[in-house]
Amino acid sequence: FNNGGAPALAQCLEQWRQQGLWPAHPVGVNLGKSKITELNAAAGDYAASFAALRHLADFFVVNVSSPNTPNLRQLQDKAALDEILAALQELNQAAPGEPPKPLLVKVAPDLSFDALDEIVEVALRRSLAGLVATNTTVTRPEVADPHIVNLYRETGGLSGRPLRARSTEVIRHLYRQTKGRLPLIGVGGISSASDAWE
Repeated sequence: FNNGGAPALAQCLEQWRQQGLWPAHPVGVNLGKSKITELNAAAGDYAASFAALRHLADFFVVNVSSPNTPNLRQLQDKAALDEILAALQELNQAAPGEPPKPLLVKVAPDLSFDALDEIVEVALRRSLAGLVATNTTVTRPEVADPHIVNLYRETGGLSGRPLRARSTEVIRHLYRQTKGRLPLIGVGGISSASDAWE
């Protein structure tokens, strides 16, 4: 993700606190692997960012599903995700005098139901606080408008209305599979109250 990194964010958040600008609502941090970090070093990268920010945020979302960071979605694989979550929960449980921070995982809408089931299994085993469904999609709907066809040729994730049906389908599946054991945060393609209700 394009940003100054965890140390820069930590400095910014510290300044908010010192200046009395801290918001009344919970503050969450989206953790993502650096673009230059190799996949086999991802767990350490996530852990370093979490360690730098743990004392500043109220909850953390482990983003392994953005299509905008090359190969990041490979970290949704059961073994890779388990390694990341194990490293994060080890740090999370080891903070003296502080309760663990809620950790959630954000999933892609393009995963098969079998792959989503594996993520649920890992999330439950690693005592996550919930799942966020879904990130943006790499699929493109069929359209006739040549202008939109050209837009869809751009790389990266597609969000908004074209994502709504699949995102809702993923939420339904996760709800059935988790049976209330994990809170679910539904995002993706919501543009009205009826979309959110659905």
